[in-house]
Amino acid sequence: MSPQPPHDIPEDKGSGREETNVLIEEPPGSPPAKDGGAGSWVPSPVAWFRMLVRELHWSFVLGVVATYGISQGLGGGITRVASDYYWKDVQKVQPSAAQVYHGVTSIPWMVKPLWGLLTDVLPVAGYRRRPYFVLAGIMGVIAMLIVSLHSKLHVMFALLALMSGSASVAIADVTIDACVAENSLIYPHLAADMISLNGFCASVGGLIGFSISGFLVHTIGSQGALGMLTIPSALVILAGFLIKDVHIPNFPYGQAHKKFSEASGKMLMTLKCPEVWRPCFYMYMSLALSVEIQEGMFYWYTDPSAGPSFSEGFIGFIFAIGSVGSLVGVLLYQNILKDYSFRSLLFSSQLLLSLSGMLDLMLVLRLNLKLGIPDYYFAVIDEGISKMINRLKWMPLLVLSSKLCPSGIEGTFFALLMSIDNIGLMTGSWFGGLLLHLLKITRTEFKNLWAAILIRNAMRLLPLALLFLVPRSDPNSILLPADLLAGDDGAEAHRIESVELTSLDVEKNSSTNGSLQESKNKEHLDVGQDDDEASLLANRG
Repeated sequence: MSPQPPHDIPEDKGSGREETNVLIEEPPGSPPAKDGGAGSWVPSPVAWFRMLVRELHWSFVLGVVATYGISQGLGGGITRVASDYYWKDVQKVQPSAAQVYHGVTSIPWMVKPLWGLLTDVLPVAGYRRRPYFVLAGIMGVIAMLIVSLHSKLHVMFALLALMSGSASVAIADVTIDACVAENSLIYPHLAADMISLNGFCASVGGLIGFSISGFLVHTIGSQGALGMLTIPSALVILAGFLIKDVHIPNFPYGQAHKKFSEASGKMLMTLKCPEVWRPCFYMYMSLALSVEIQEGMFYWYTDPSAGPSFSEGFIGFIFAIGSVGSLVGVLLYQNILKDYSFRSLLFSSQLLLSLSGMLDLMLVLRLNLKLGIPDYYFAVIDEGISKMINRLKWMPLLVLSSKLCPSGIEGTFFALLMSIDNIGLMTGSWFGGLLLHLLKITRTEFKNLWAAILIRNAMRLLPLALLFLVPRSDPNSILLPADLLAGDDGAEAHRIESVELTSLDVEKNSSTNGSLQESKNKEHLDVGQDDDEASLLANRG
């Protein structure tokens, strides 16, 4: 039985001949409901959100909101500003060192395949998702308490604590990402919508987090602001307890090693496929070559002599405007750009990303003042445009990643692809730290900052030469070969089990050679008996 949703089965709930597919109930507001062609139906945000809640189950959407909106978005906004001030004012490190430390704290995101393997093949107490949400939340609470309560924490211990906090967010992220990858295969027409939901929650959460971050740093200090991150971690714990997760009794833990080996073998086989390794290589290179020098800009922003000497509150406001720009990027992608080909979108966004970097150059050279534009106006415009273009670059990369996941190890492989992205980001961050060091940009010396910006902007053009590695297809296409997408019978059974379809009683009373109509009738009866079980179709494992 294929879990791919049919697009030609009508849903007539007022008829006695109602046809309902338990595995893939036609979602209200999905593509079959369009009347005027592919581009004529644009849902309102509320209707779109309600459709996702009905189709993908409220607990999945809750997990997305808790993970992307509160933990990554809100918490990430506070972390970004508070950690910058923590390294600058508490630990008193140079901007090049702060840039490197920023890369180091992302290391837990590079081992996401490990978290993915655990959630895919190793249930805890019979549950696949709940324990990992709870573990992630507990780690975050402990780590942030250590940073906030210890007044003279050594720089290495501070780095370890911030890495633990980052690991907390990464574990929760990979757990919900597994659900996104599974649902992308079950509901391919909702793949872009799910990525848009993630981006929307992250952008709104980031907007709120950045908006209050400056006030928190100014009022209770950078350590106090980091201590507030225990609240998002606690909400992740709560989401772990509330999320629906089917219990798997008598799991054969003795075979866990075999399952790990099988999953690792399938990951390696998938990576050898040209349809997979080529876009993966592009994703890494495009991020690694986009050198990050944000710490140098932050130190310049807050310097009272060489820079504009922005306050904590205004720094938070700048980043909040960046979140607005990111949200605009999500909306543009969702409503206008999501059906364009990957290659065309990545070409345009990468080119615009390089051009937008020239705004930083104008600001550092104070050309904005010659044009009569104050620093605070220009910095806000710069941040908003840059983050919007960054989001427009990220969205097709995320959708492309969700399309490259083979059946059976969706969560693990999606985590692997995100790890490749994070390794690229860390490489760019470390290159940025090296660049700041070579150009002798320090806490008080910014004479060569313009040169760092110019080099960064030029390097952002280099990934354009590698665009031939990206498929020409659009997000509605199937990119994987049939053997990786469908797999053999055992793999198909494993994938169905991984999304909890074994909790449905559909197949145990139907013959594999039975008629399609007889199977649908049985499924319809099952839906009538347990509507909650039908809601688990697109939910986590």
